[in-house]
Amino acid sequence: MKTEIKTVLEAVKNGKMSVDNALLAIKKEPFEDIGYAKIDLHRGIRQGMPEVIYGAGKTAEQISGIAEKMKQRGQNTILITRLSPEAAAQVGAMHEMDYHAEASVGIIGPMPLADGIGKIVVATGGTSDIPVAEEAALTAEVHGNEVVRLYDVGVAGLHRLFAHLDEIMSASVIIAIAGMEGALASVIGGLADCPVIAVPTSVGYGAAFGGLSALLSMLNSCASGVSVVNIDNGFGAGYLASMINHMETK
Repeated sequence: MKTEIKTVLEAVKNGKMSVDNALLAIKKEPFEDIGYAKIDLHRGIRQGMPEVIYGAGKTAEQISGIAEKMKQRGQNTILITRLSPEAAAQVGAMHEMDYHAEASVGIIGPMPLADGIGKIVVATGGTSDIPVAEEAALTAEVHGNEVVRLYDVGVAGLHRLFAHLDEIMSASVIIAIAGMEGALASVIGGLADCPVIAVPTSVGYGAAFGGLSALLSMLNSCASGVSVVNIDNGFGAGYLASMINHMETK
């Protein structure tokens, strides 16, 4: 993904922006302090992907206020994660927003066109893992990626996964999401030639320890090329997958 600063410099190179206007764009304040939050306005310049609002623990008024400032500073699409239905109803009254209740995700503004180098596959062990998977998938889509969803393809019925070998083999990045014993990541890691991001979920009976068993299984995977994010961290997986899918050859 081209960063904002690279876009500005290319505009200068192509004669579409003056040097003075480019300097003004780059010199804008890196953050805005609104009392209860310091909004990172230069994250898109530094990382290629703009600020995201973490909704848990914030009031609807705070979320709305942050979103309004982000819109004023030119952020077209705003992702809000861990947004409760109650807060979503209030924020939605103040901003035009699509709320995805299953993923607890709110999206203000249009979805961008996919501009990644390939496709991101999001696969789950079971249907119960879908809320985390949707958080990952929507995060990736908001950041300009084409996402293929493969849900309920876990090791309890391995033939279900093998029915999607074409999608697995052609992916640029795969996010493998599973609870219980978390074996899905190792199976996919042994099949794919691309990076695999494993997401343990808190799905499972008592000995699953709220996702700890899946986390440890994924960390101990014998398949090469498997990395692991925190329990139920669909956002982190989707964000990392987008970074990988937008890498440019130096």
